[in-house]
Amino acid sequence: MNTRRRMFLLLAFVLTVALLTGSSYAIPAFSRQYGTSCTTCHIDFPKLNDFGKAFKDAGFKFPKDDETFIKIPPVMLGAPAQKDIWPHTVFPGTIPGLPPIGLRFNQFFQYTSANANNFQASTGTFVPRTDFEPGFFSIFMAGNFGSDIAFWVDDDLSVAGENANGGLGDGYLRFVNVGRFFKLPTDALTVRVGQFELDLPFTQARSINISPYDIYTEANISVPNQSGPPGVNNVLAMQDAAHGIEFSGGHQYKGYHYSLAIVDQNTSGTIASPLNVPSPTGGGSGGVGFFSDSNFKDLYANFSYRFNLEKDPASRNDIQAAGKSGPRDHTYLSLGGFSFYGRSAPVISGSNLTAHEPFYRVGGDFSFNYRTFNLFGLYMYGHDQDLLFNNPTAPTGFLPGPTVKFNGGFLEADYLVLPWVMTIMRYDRVQSSADFLNQLNSVNYFAPAGSTRSRFTPGVQFLIHANIKTSFEYQFRPQQALTYNSNGQAVNPFRTNTATGALEFVY
Repeated sequence: MNTRRRMFLLLAFVLTVALLTGSSYAIPAFSRQYGTSCTTCHIDFPKLNDFGKAFKDAGFKFPKDDETFIKIPPVMLGAPAQKDIWPHTVFPGTIPGLPPIGLRFNQFFQYTSANANNFQASTGTFVPRTDFEPGFFSIFMAGNFGSDIAFWVDDDLSVAGENANGGLGDGYLRFVNVGRFFKLPTDALTVRVGQFELDLPFTQARSINISPYDIYTEANISVPNQSGPPGVNNVLAMQDAAHGIEFSGGHQYKGYHYSLAIVDQNTSGTIASPLNVPSPTGGGSGGVGFFSDSNFKDLYANFSYRFNLEKDPASRNDIQAAGKSGPRDHTYLSLGGFSFYGRSAPVISGSNLTAHEPFYRVGGDFSFNYRTFNLFGLYMYGHDQDLLFNNPTAPTGFLPGPTVKFNGGFLEADYLVLPWVMTIMRYDRVQSSADFLNQLNSVNYFAPAGSTRSRFTPGVQFLIHANIKTSFEYQFRPQQALTYNSNGQAVNPFRTNTATGALEFVY
């Protein structure tokens, strides 16, 4: 056994011994308000159990008899009698009885076996990369203002030790069950306004994984056009926060759930044009900028249906099933589909032309849960229209060009071995010929055209306390190469396998 392997085993042993001595309690914002553990709502934070999903659906309140469970009563903003004389006075509301503020901090250790950026040409070898890095320090606030009006704000104050890299995550007001004003069934219509993560089948912003889902981070970048505007450079990724309004209904813990969001496109920013692309006015390469087209809003829709499969009818229809060891999730099967339609708007510098290029993303998902075992997955297909100049020398508009496509997804299984030990196995796959034709330095360095980017990622996570967690994952990646011979065979192939450890806490 080599020295490196012994070091990893020793580290794992020391951490396991430390974990076995820990007790299980935590005091984040909702724990303080209700005097309960984080594990009331979370399986392995931030992953929600069924009760946590019901708590979120209800507007950050207990789904039944909230007043009897809350330990720190809210502060009334007015007298209850004011409800009777409204609209001749301000309708009374509430604010939480204490500031609903939580903090989160994490840090990482990473080891990469080989990396094209660390290739030493003089020796023909790679220098493995090892480093300790601070992650992000965030503040988050959430609660309910009364009248079923929920709020959430989270902000990364610093990222990787640099506060200039921080930014707002989600910030919204959520009006729960407004359908009651229109005589609709209970919880048939809820409205959310602000900045928020799209209602993805599986959250990226609050995922338990250390590394993101590759398909969520995929941006559609095409091959440059040699006699027209740059090819598709749509920087939208499904994980990005959106700005707008969302209509939703149903529940995430039983039956149907839907959402429809109308948002500004999040492809803002400026990118350089590809090489050898002439400016419409002549004289060298033109720059390309993206802006939010105020005359067009992007649309996102999601629908799913969950079949609870508990044998006992009372348990099957309740919000949370209970086992011998305490609360646990239902046994269920959930099936769903989602779609996104938008229009990227690259502005070609040196002209007043803007190519409004339509694009869409569509996919399906499933989740099967049996007690403490969860198997879930997602597939997504991306399609962008690439517009070309109608006249390369004196353009006045655009004509449809070739479409730019990608597809992929992930399959993940997690198993709660013990209430404080979660094991994970994940497979990610993304196929995008444009990625490899451009030889983007993303995950697969200099992979040949038509290749598939994929990885296996096993992991394990331990709760030291209910609010302190350490995580490990190892990413197995396919072979890559810096050069290929005339037959397309890799010369001196290598793998950029990566081991990552994380330690984080919430307060």
